[in-house]
Amino acid sequence: MTQHFGGHIGRTVAESKPWWPQVARPRKGAPNVLVILFDDLGFSHLGCYGSAIETAKIDKLAKGGLRYTNFHTTALCSPTRAALLTGRNHHSVGMRGLANWSTGFPNCTGTVAKSAGTLAEMLRPVGYSTFVVGKWHLTPMEDTSAAGPFDQWPLSRGFDRYYGFLQGETDQFSPELYCDNHPIDPPRTPEEGYHLSEDLVDQAIGMVRSQKSAIPEKPFFLYLAFGATHAPHQAPQSYVDKYRGRFDAGWDKIREQWFEKQKALGIVPPDTQLAPRNPGVEPWDTLPDMQKKLALKLQEAYAAFLDHTDAQIGRLTSFLSQIGELDNTMIVLMSDNGASQEGGPLGVIDTFKYFNGIPESLDEISARMNDIGGPKSQTNYPWGWAQVGNTPNKRYKQNTHGGGIRDPMIIHWPNGVADAGGIRHQFHHVTDITPTVLDIVGVTPPDHVNGVAQMPIHGVSLAYTFPPEAKAERSRKKSQFFEMYGHRGIWSDGWKAVTYHPAGKPFEDDRWELYHLENDFSECNDLAQKNPEKLREMIELWWTEAGRYGALPLDDRRAEMWRPTPRDMTPRNRHRYVLYPPVAHMTGEVSPALGNRSFVASAEVVREKAGMEGAIFALGTGNNGMAFYIKGDKLIFDYNLFTHHYKAISDRPVPTGASTVAVQFEKVGKQGKATVMIDGVACGSVEVPTVLRMISSNGMDAGYDGGSAVSDDYQAPFRFQGEIKRLVFEMPQRSRKDEADAQKTEAAVAFARQ
Repeated sequence: MTQHFGGHIGRTVAESKPWWPQVARPRKGAPNVLVILFDDLGFSHLGCYGSAIETAKIDKLAKGGLRYTNFHTTALCSPTRAALLTGRNHHSVGMRGLANWSTGFPNCTGTVAKSAGTLAEMLRPVGYSTFVVGKWHLTPMEDTSAAGPFDQWPLSRGFDRYYGFLQGETDQFSPELYCDNHPIDPPRTPEEGYHLSEDLVDQAIGMVRSQKSAIPEKPFFLYLAFGATHAPHQAPQSYVDKYRGRFDAGWDKIREQWFEKQKALGIVPPDTQLAPRNPGVEPWDTLPDMQKKLALKLQEAYAAFLDHTDAQIGRLTSFLSQIGELDNTMIVLMSDNGASQEGGPLGVIDTFKYFNGIPESLDEISARMNDIGGPKSQTNYPWGWAQVGNTPNKRYKQNTHGGGIRDPMIIHWPNGVADAGGIRHQFHHVTDITPTVLDIVGVTPPDHVNGVAQMPIHGVSLAYTFPPEAKAERSRKKSQFFEMYGHRGIWSDGWKAVTYHPAGKPFEDDRWELYHLENDFSECNDLAQKNPEKLREMIELWWTEAGRYGALPLDDRRAEMWRPTPRDMTPRNRHRYVLYPPVAHMTGEVSPALGNRSFVASAEVVREKAGMEGAIFALGTGNNGMAFYIKGDKLIFDYNLFTHHYKAISDRPVPTGASTVAVQFEKVGKQGKATVMIDGVACGSVEVPTVLRMISSNGMDAGYDGGSAVSDDYQAPFRFQGEIKRLVFEMPQRSRKDEADAQKTEAAVAFARQ
């Protein structure tokens, strides 16, 4: 709000009275706020919630704070993040599903409505510094190019600083990184010891250090959203080695052990039942030896990833303690949904092999076992281990049963929480975090943010749960509805109705279940037949809440959701691209889609002298991708098929001065042929045995190869030493089958990146 001049202006300074606008100040003693968000962390994964994975630093926060056993999220990442930052239900703000989707309906725009201001937009005007570090995933991916628009990037939604990645997931050793509004390369390589979780905490500490050095009395809001523990599960080798043999008992016995620990800790009531195996989870003892070996390695990688992240959280809290800010920092640590089912029944070593339908023999799997968890793997664990992570609950992320939406949540604030080590059982939801912060800071939700009228806050403050006497108090939450992919649920006064929806089936055929959660923590005793009147009441309430909060129309589409939106001015709605290298890194959603098709890429280059070399373009990583470059005066196209390099090399040097170099890629059936050309003359070719339907989730660099070098001929960034006047991609329309196969693969990969 503009402040009117409060002084007096006369003819001269001597006749005038100066005035300065009032600076926004938070209330005296207002705490710092640190929200730590994990990705795909299940209810039981933390040591203080029952697991045998070492999370000593997080457990220490729990010992000094509160653990919540009845905290719920939305079952998916982008919706949870939207609800967390706004205090509103995710359908209401336009984030029914992922930020990658836009269906043409208000509940699924891929953006957070401006009528739902973020916590940062509400705290900054009252004197808070606002920082976000890590995963964002609240911007339509087609809007992540250098052309923007930037109105849904972090700096346009109330944050002063941003460092992290915009997509649903990224490689932890070679991430796609952004600083504020522009892409950057990682500061180090994997060989130099780089890991994203360490980098994120380095950046978080740096932001806080600089702010507290400049204005120590100013509080901060830091939103730290790790890539952990989303796939790919990657950690330093020492952490991977630490967990060798820890889970050899198998997922059935490990789940029982964690369940018994939960009861001993008081995380679940002593009469809780352990939910039966989810559909498709086989008894551990019946698995073939190789399948067991693979599953164990994948679980060890996950545990290493979580343990390593815990150590980084310890570095951050130690820093806050060192500068005297820990006691007056309210730390909220939580997950965005339950453990993920996206690894399938067997688990995955390399997601892109898996989704491109390239099978690996048992011999190949055996040879790659030691890669699991490191920079040469893109792993996710199987369903059996995911259910262990959700102990004692049913199902997984994406589902509205407990395994998808019931998550751990810790609040640590020594100056504001007196009941250190306490456990709280009141029902609460991710929409309740923003009103809690506003409550303890003393901020009334504004009627307008940036000139836009605001919808009401939907959540309820849980500050009432902080005193020791609150442990027996009933929840002040009245009801909460859930919907994800057509799965639905509703909670009200201790009761829950829920239905699992098979995609493509009529919604009216779904079978609703009814549970009295106060007596049935793990949703094992379905009361639908015994109490049909209560079930009808709950279903009617679901429809009422769904209408109130914009959950309709119900939509269970999957692959169709990943098609480019029909909006104008988006990068993916054309078959010809003209680039002027060097250009900023382009994410996969805004770069030319070269998978499963023929294409021609031609570049007008100028080399003043022999020996000038560098990358013309590169798509992907060292694990798989394609690169077009000049090396040793030769023109080379490298099709990296999972570290098997198929190279078309020119039989003559690229001339000095101006020339046009090109690669023509022809797809014939499932195979391909790449031909390199200099000034229109073919001069080298290579046969490619398998054309990938989707090359990589990492995008394209033009004029250099940032991050992980695609080719083994050079080291990144391998910047082109001459001039590239322009780079043109011509991509004829794919056949209907190739287009359908590509979209199906892109959808499958995208689902694995939620």
